[in-house]
Amino acid sequence: MPDLTEGVARFQRDVFPAKAELFAHLAAHHTPETLFISCSDARVVPELITGTEPGDLFVIRTAGNLVPAYTPGADGVAASIEYAVAALGVKDIVVCGHSTCGAMTALAEGHDLSGAPAVADWLRLADASVARTTVDGDVAALVRENVLAQLANLATHPSVARALAEKTVALHGWVYDIPTGDVDDLTAPAGGPAAGTLAAA
Repeated sequence: MPDLTEGVARFQRDVFPAKAELFAHLAAHHTPETLFISCSDARVVPELITGTEPGDLFVIRTAGNLVPAYTPGADGVAASIEYAVAALGVKDIVVCGHSTCGAMTALAEGHDLSGAPAVADWLRLADASVARTTVDGDVAALVRENVLAQLANLATHPSVARALAEKTVALHGWVYDIPTGDVDDLTAPAGGPAAGTLAAA
């Protein structure tokens, strides 16, 4: 906790004054263009990876970057998606998986999750991803399949389905490689200029 307290002090002393104009604008404006859905893993920092400023991304973080398919009823993930799309009007939605994901590793390697029943229940949302991964124990393949499966789940949400039909939102599937910093775009057009690993500008 002392590290966090010192971090707040540094923010107030060094960061905030340099961005005071931005924060004054953000106090009255909330207009992110991208909904970024990533894993809760502490090694994955969406704003750092994308080089964005406060206010640029509307972020949802869940274990394994899982997105439950839409069902009626109270659901924090569904509510956040609906708000981002229907109220904020985001233009892009990114689902970003990552290398050495603990959730995907547990599934790929068949870890015993009996001591973590809430985790086990949550990870059942990745059953379809596991079924589509042809090699047991292949964490990297499961990470990729899982990103694509969560994009399919996203499309079941009414707000997203409407936006897709109206062509006002685009879905993107990324995989971030922690040791290299590479970001692989799984949804880029095959052979197109943006296909494969996203290059630095």
